[in-house]
Amino acid sequence: MEALLVDTDIQVDERPDSPAPSCVSMKSDRSKDQIINFSEGHSHPDPSLSTCRAFGSSSSTAVLPNCSYSLQQEERTIHPSFSETSQNEISNVFKELEHKVITFMTNELKRLKKLLTHDYPESPHSEEEDEEDQRDVRDGALKIAVHILRNMNQEIIAQQLEKYGLFPRCQQELKYRLTNKFQSVFEGVPKLGNPTFLEKIYTELYITEGESVEVNTEHEVRQLEMASKRQITERETPIKCTDIFKPLPGQDKPIRTVLTKGVAGIGKTVSVQKFILDWAEEIANENIHFIFPLPFRELNLIKDKKYTLMDIIHHFFSETKDFAFSNQDRYNIAFIFDGLDESRLPLDFQHNECIYNVSEPASVDVLLTNLIKGNLLPSALVWITSRPAATNQIPPECVDQVTEVRGFNDPQKEEYFRKKIIKVELASRIITHLKSSRCLYIMCHIPVFCWMAATVLEYILTEAESGEIPTSLTQMYTHFLIIQTKHRSQKYGNRDADALWNLKTIKSLGKLAFQQLEKGNLIFYEEDLTECGIGITDASVYSGMCTEIFREEAGLYQGKVFCFVHLSIQEFLAALYVFLHFSERESNMPDQHQTSQLNSLLSANKLHDLNQTAVDLALRNENGHLDLFLRFLLGLSLESNQELLQDLLPQTGSSSLNTEETVKYIKQKIKEAPNPERCINLFHCLNELNDHSLVEEVKGYLRKGKKTREELSLSQLSALAFVLLMSDQQLEEFNLEDYGRVGSPARSDAGLLRMLPVVKASRRVKLSFCNLTEKSCAALSSALSSNSSSLRQLNLTNNNLLGDSGVELLSTGLEHPNCRLEKLELRYCNLTEKSCAALSSALNSNSSSLRQLDLRNNNLGGSGVELLSTGLEHPNCRLEELELSGCNLTVKSCAALSSALSSNSSSLRQLHLSGNNLLGDSGVELLSTGLEHPNCRLEKLR
Repeated sequence: MEALLVDTDIQVDERPDSPAPSCVSMKSDRSKDQIINFSEGHSHPDPSLSTCRAFGSSSSTAVLPNCSYSLQQEERTIHPSFSETSQNEISNVFKELEHKVITFMTNELKRLKKLLTHDYPESPHSEEEDEEDQRDVRDGALKIAVHILRNMNQEIIAQQLEKYGLFPRCQQELKYRLTNKFQSVFEGVPKLGNPTFLEKIYTELYITEGESVEVNTEHEVRQLEMASKRQITERETPIKCTDIFKPLPGQDKPIRTVLTKGVAGIGKTVSVQKFILDWAEEIANENIHFIFPLPFRELNLIKDKKYTLMDIIHHFFSETKDFAFSNQDRYNIAFIFDGLDESRLPLDFQHNECIYNVSEPASVDVLLTNLIKGNLLPSALVWITSRPAATNQIPPECVDQVTEVRGFNDPQKEEYFRKKIIKVELASRIITHLKSSRCLYIMCHIPVFCWMAATVLEYILTEAESGEIPTSLTQMYTHFLIIQTKHRSQKYGNRDADALWNLKTIKSLGKLAFQQLEKGNLIFYEEDLTECGIGITDASVYSGMCTEIFREEAGLYQGKVFCFVHLSIQEFLAALYVFLHFSERESNMPDQHQTSQLNSLLSANKLHDLNQTAVDLALRNENGHLDLFLRFLLGLSLESNQELLQDLLPQTGSSSLNTEETVKYIKQKIKEAPNPERCINLFHCLNELNDHSLVEEVKGYLRKGKKTREELSLSQLSALAFVLLMSDQQLEEFNLEDYGRVGSPARSDAGLLRMLPVVKASRRVKLSFCNLTEKSCAALSSALSSNSSSLRQLNLTNNNLLGDSGVELLSTGLEHPNCRLEKLELRYCNLTEKSCAALSSALNSNSSSLRQLDLRNNNLGGSGVELLSTGLEHPNCRLEELELSGCNLTVKSCAALSSALSSNSSSLRQLHLSGNNLLGDSGVELLSTGLEHPNCRLEKLR
């Protein structure tokens, strides 16, 4: 816009639609012929001057609006009560006022012009910080300009100026609001208690690039145990939450949509909070103009109505009510959708209609899928957070980058406790105690658990008169429940009344916990509470009594949502509910429950039968979603834990049980070789029952020298896996031969299956001379394709029963996007050309990560190497070292290898061909053709 054009014949007594500004009269016509040169800063008294330069423009001329009036004329109408001296003084004042108004409007018009000509709206901090009064005055100047532009029939320019002129104020108001909302953290208590400034306790979380969008369906605590053994590799780049939209080293394309996954309580929401706060306080991401955090739990509350995208933005962020975004906007906008796992929207990306207009009404589900796909506001940034089990709701093609929040590493755990616990000595005692219990220390990867542990241990070590310091999860959670409910007894001093009230409350919450656990819900709404006999008023009382256990959060405008602070608390209360119902079964018949699993548990006649039923249910659940529930339920069988509960709920009595029967049953289940992951959980269950016999057997075995070790039973191998996984030592290398004789092929395959969790947790695995068959290859393939696998090097040398079928199964894992294997050794494995075809397919998969492949002393032949070379020539192939010594290669092999070496995608650096007597001079000549090619990168030939 080079100039503003005005019609000088506008009738000033016509009232426009837009509100007239109050600071300058728009009614009087006494200034009609007064022309003001804004570029010079003073008025031209000559009425014949009909034009002036606007905004200092040299290319066009503009007559500026009649927005001033003649002070000389005004002097003649001064109120008669003023003396002539006063009138002169007022005249001087108004002359100075005229000059200042003209100067102000000149500067404001220049500023407003910049808003329409710059690539992006100017930052509100490019000039001095505006006070609120000054912002109001600037808004007045803006309204004057917009008003007159509309009188000039320049509606498009008026709309643009109105929009971009409001940008600084709207942005500042949004930042102010977000700062107030996110600068404090309650650590489990959303509304009550003393908030802590985030900056005071914030500990940087470990965030890395995620392996894939694929779902890890294992229980989150199991994923956590695996993550505790996972090692940082050179390919993993730590990511600060403020850099979540920045491309990683080596990435070319910009990042629009980020999906961040992590188990419940691991710190996803705190990362979002830190990102928003740093933006609002202008510490980071200043290139982003607006951030709109829209948690799924809030969107759930409006899921049944139709809105436009602008309606939703204006609804949740009233500061933007004067704005109307469009797909062509030049604003940098970021949407943050926290808690995908809490969503109750279908998110039907495949069948939802496509919409491209932000003013087109649709359901919230349709709006979200179109925003994530980029149909709406294609330049907007989108950040979605989720627990791992829900990540597959977003199609991979809609995600530019996957990141994973791994929580606290060991140094960050200590940093947290030293920030949280003011007394240095007490913090050291707590850290030392947690390190002594591996199951507790592993859970400290979760920031929420760190807070719980700090709450319990600080109370026990400073306030409690006596009591055992918890070493198991059941003990820790029982103490936590007691601490949270004890405040009420101390306040009212009526132990009997409190006991009855606590029992009713805990049973109601426990029923809700179990029913929602079966449904997989972490967030509850009023209808969910009503099903369990909890009224909305009662829920508020519960959340007030047990704020850290069960919390109530107000939806921004529509309603309330309820949740337990962490999934593990929900699982503990669900187990406690089952235990309390069973302990009262003789006097009270159980309720008619809707859930089949709950009915099967409550139909047991003895506590031992209840425990066995729970074990069976957990083992049938391949994903392990009842694993932690089972640990808690069995832990409640211990008399010591029942005594703790009696202190809280004295009327429940205790259920005597000889836990030896349950221990015996669990050991039998371990012997029957269930899923290896479930087997690990059964050892955790034995820990909760205070039985360590199998583990101690294995530890004694490990203390013997390697030469004196005998063959371990399958149960002992499972115990060995548990011991290695619970060790505080990183699993750099696992060699199955180090743990005794291998045995028959069938025995070897079964043994490897028991050790599979260790294989996944180790960086290097050596399984040579182990009598493995193709069955083991199927298990290893699943390990390679696991998104929790740390495996980088695998040695299967001298397993001649593997054969081609075994390698074909193994190659399935090699082709999986999660596979990160870099070195594979298959010497003396009885392989033929069929294996080469499978390996070639793995090498040219787009996720191939193999750098070294050793196929020595296998009967591959010329045709086998021809097949293998097809993979070597593929652009996806990353192989740098290939061992083919003693593989019966022929001249034909050399021709194929020569072709591979000369391809423009060749990455081979070392090639070993010794021991192939059939190559001859002609073979070497053919090979030399490839060696002489400019594309050849070979550095070593043997």
